[in-house]
Amino acid sequence: QVQLVESGGGLVQAGGSLRLSCPASGIIFSINDMGWYRQAPGKQRDLVASITSNNSPKYADSVKGRFTISRDNAKNTVYLQMNSLKLEDTAVYYCNAIVTTARGSFRYDASFWGQGTQVTVSS
Repeated sequence: QVQLVESGGGLVQAGGSLRLSCPASGIIFSINDMGWYRQAPGKQRDLVASITSNNSPKYADSVKGRFTISRDNAKNTVYLQMNSLKLEDTAVYYCNAIVTTARGSFRYDASFWGQGTQVTVSS
């Protein structure tokens, strides 16, 4: 129905930067809220940042001032710019989107997830 494909993860030294991208494709009438989550080993999946359809962002305290979430509605894509990376940022990062989609004539909202991309910060 809707697919989200992430890219941009990898290995980076502490203090460095990465930019994650996540375009959505499929049957999309509109994309409502979008967000980035992360899950470290042995931890639950936590919200890192979210952004509304009108580009209003919100951040977890742990990343505030270092990460920036943005979106390009024309490209159905959400981004996460990660600066000043710390060892504690190491995790699998997932993008999420609440999408207005359709099955036949039936229009509805649903939540979709990307496959996750590994971010590893080294000392």
